[in-house]
Amino acid sequence: MRWKKVQGKGDVQDRRGGGGGMMGGGGLPIPGGKAGGGLGLIVLVVLSLLLGTNVVGGGGGGADSGLTPGGFDSAPAGTSTIPEENTTFEFTKFVSKDAQDFWQTQFQSTDRTYQRAPVVIFTSGTQSGCGPASSATGPFYCPADHKVYLDLSFFNELSRRFGAPGDFAAAYVIAHELAHHVQGELGIEAKMRDLQRENPDRANEYSVKLELQADCLAGVWAHSVNKRGNLDPGDIDEGLAAAAAVGDDRLGARSPEQWTHGSSELRVKWFRAGFKGGDSGACDTFSAEL
Repeated sequence: MRWKKVQGKGDVQDRRGGGGGMMGGGGLPIPGGKAGGGLGLIVLVVLSLLLGTNVVGGGGGGADSGLTPGGFDSAPAGTSTIPEENTTFEFTKFVSKDAQDFWQTQFQSTDRTYQRAPVVIFTSGTQSGCGPASSATGPFYCPADHKVYLDLSFFNELSRRFGAPGDFAAAYVIAHELAHHVQGELGIEAKMRDLQRENPDRANEYSVKLELQADCLAGVWAHSVNKRGNLDPGDIDEGLAAAAAVGDDRLGARSPEQWTHGSSELRVKWFRAGFKGGDSGACDTFSAEL
């Protein structure tokens, strides 16, 4: 992926080396949703009308962050890891800014306000509005404080343990978590929480729906990057490999009833759906038969 260093702090809060003595734990579940009654219509209206299907369908052209292909750094396709922590930190800062510049522009196009999400980078452990965070939790978005939490060591884990190397594998992860913030800004996440409270026996099903939509929205952003000419050969394959690597079936949850994020096949499918046309209207996972 073609990228360059962001001046200043960008959207990142740097807590590296802060320690914090946090306890380890599992990743925080992010509620999701399915079309129950009129829910699919609500979500489709939110995505297609309030955000603007035609505008988002325009892909990267609308999300101009002042970047042109000239002067970008580019990691070789197939790179086994993102090199060195400082480079990874700068890359994360760039992707966070680029993705949020994109979504901010889409919101502005329909006279909506987008509140940017801080991306907290930490080592070992830190405290979030959703409780303790550690390297064991993996990246997550916290709805309580509207922040993304990320230990950079996860990207090495993604490459070495899960077989998903490359800079765009990392970009997919960051874009996915920021997509949860987009869902929060649109009110979708809150509606899903309501559904989980009303139908606790379907809580995992709702979670899968929301997670797959975040994959699709990450694909919409990726489409914009490609349209601006900033993807290298092999980048999308890296993103797809990362999506497959974190499928519930790949991670050991063999029964669909145990899934909270969706199978590898589904995660790849929905990332592709967003990337194909760059249209958020294609991301209505709530009405779709999975």
